[in-house]
Amino acid sequence: MTAAYANLVSTIAPKDFGRVAVLFGGKSAEREVSLKSGNAVLDALQSAGVDAFGIDVGDDLLQRLLNEKIDRAFIILHGRGGEDGSMQGLLECAGIPYTGSGILASALAMDKLRTKQVWHSLGIPTPRHAVLSSEADCISAATELGFPLIVKPAHEGSSIGMAKVTSASELIDAWKAASTYDSQVLVEQWIQGPEFTIATLRDQVLPPIALGTTHSFYDYDAKYVASDTQYRIPCGLDSNKEKELMDLTAKACEALGIAGWGRADVMQDADGQFWFLEVNTAPGMTDHSLVPMAARAAGLDFQQLVLAILAASVTGNAAGNQEPTRG
Repeated sequence: MTAAYANLVSTIAPKDFGRVAVLFGGKSAEREVSLKSGNAVLDALQSAGVDAFGIDVGDDLLQRLLNEKIDRAFIILHGRGGEDGSMQGLLECAGIPYTGSGILASALAMDKLRTKQVWHSLGIPTPRHAVLSSEADCISAATELGFPLIVKPAHEGSSIGMAKVTSASELIDAWKAASTYDSQVLVEQWIQGPEFTIATLRDQVLPPIALGTTHSFYDYDAKYVASDTQYRIPCGLDSNKEKELMDLTAKACEALGIAGWGRADVMQDADGQFWFLEVNTAPGMTDHSLVPMAARAAGLDFQQLVLAILAASVTGNAAGNQEPTRG
């Protein structure tokens, strides 16, 4: 492990975390990914000696939070109901410290449109876009932005509902498909060039990962199913460009209030310009996931990564949470 990342290793004894509820599953479109992530996190915590148990989040969650002895929660819910501020608000009302970003940052990062508006106001490069709510909007966006374009639901993750389009008819079809996931649909300029993902852990930026796929873009299948997706660490950028990317990532995450951990997705165009797409506040932790990969490059194994994320809920680095006073 390099000295730059040595301070990320948790120095907290496993028993001092208390009783930890791993919140996973849920009802979002990303449920299956969350189940895999949650089981991996739970196994790592238990094998480290943490008194951890899992809760597959359902209609009985509030009652379980009230009835169970919970000293802190590890949120590994992806998408709505877990990554959008609602779970964070519930846990704050219950007085339970939790991992990751707070209410505002979680809600903001989950909303791709408002994320882009914040970044645009601060001069952080993000692709030009339009909001689609009708076929007329599709025609207008095609005229204004040109092709190809990428269509995405404004409040989904894991590339769910996304499609690359090259014609007006494809755009209209993609808008209709995305609308089944979200009433608000975005269309963005397509940035042609390499894609990078950059994880942050306790206010430090981890080594960037360059992504390669035979698919038209890094879609759900490429993320979680395909065996031919390429991940490059080192990412292939020269040292100056890599530092530029890492510095911009820190700025982009700070603008949204990201805390504890997260992962930014970025494109680079033919001129070398970086373009920020989104930030995930509870990224995947499956065997295909990128944050564990970045952590390994920084010298942290999966168990150390999970403990580092959990430690932020104790120290107050995540969401301003303090030590619990519950018995």
